[in-house]
Amino acid sequence: MARNLKALGLWRRALVESVRRDGPDLSARQMAIMLQVYLTDPPHTVRGMAATLNISKPAVTRALDRLSVLGFAKRKRDPDDKRNVLVQRTVKGSVFLCDFAELVIDAGAVTPEDMAVVLEEERIAAAAKARLAAQLVTPAPEAAPEAVADAAVADAVA
Repeated sequence: MARNLKALGLWRRALVESVRRDGPDLSARQMAIMLQVYLTDPPHTVRGMAATLNISKPAVTRALDRLSVLGFAKRKRDPDDKRNVLVQRTVKGSVFLCDFAELVIDAGAVTPEDMAVVLEEERIAAAAKARLAAQLVTPAPEAAPEAVADAAVADAVA
């Protein structure tokens, strides 16, 4: 029971903060569709989302209407199968979800211990990236002595 209350309290804190902000309020269905589109690999179709979420295609369409108006998702006909409607991500939708993720983190979803692990993993990854970049940078080959001499003669003649 305590775990349930903690989880619900976390969700409440994130939602309350989301409502207090100036952004749009999304229904649970709209948020579920957003998370499905942004957190799973494409392609995303109306038919597929209806099946995954166990809701009707018209319910998905209504939610997508709102998400499209907000600029959080866009629809496009599948060029290979005109019966399918593909749902695509947008930059604005990505920004919205990044901001919402920060609200969840601030609400306490990520403990200080979890954050320490994440920061350490990011530090290790950055160090590995720097080592790899240093290895990829190859120094310019030194000129052979004959080439240096030839260049000096050419400069002297000119």
